Amino acid sequence: MSDTSSAAPDESVFSVASMLKYMGSDAKALTVVVKIVTDAIAPGLAPLEQATTAIHEGRLDDACRIFHVMRGTVGSLGTKRFVQAALDLELALRDGHGDFDANLAAVGREYRLALDQAAAWLAAHGAGGRTLA
Repeated sequence: MSDTSSAAPDESVFSVASMLKYMGSDAKALTVVVKIVTDAIAPGLAPLEQATTAIHEGRLDDACRIFHVMRGTVGSLGTKRFVQAALDLELALRDGHGDFDANLAAVGREYRLALDQAAAWLAAHGAGGRTLA
């Protein structure tokens, strides 16, 4: 596990507490949430890498679509900081203004933190979470 996930979890990075509460906070809810988290982080860094490639190849609309899907998928895990960073980058790409490299670095940082904390949460809940390189 990376050093970033060894610190106390930041609920703006990753939190499924509301989802669990909404679903009843019982064993069945936990099973469903474990599946949701597992499925959401299964692609690992591939979407980020695909979006980065699209930006570097000038396919900004493709990158925007990828970030939009990432925001929806990973955003369901209470990843407020990632969602904001991805939205900022998506809007900058659509407007053609801004420091794409700085925005992309922020998205990458927040995405990795979210994936690491989600994997730690899965490991803590007996779901065999994984770490990312």
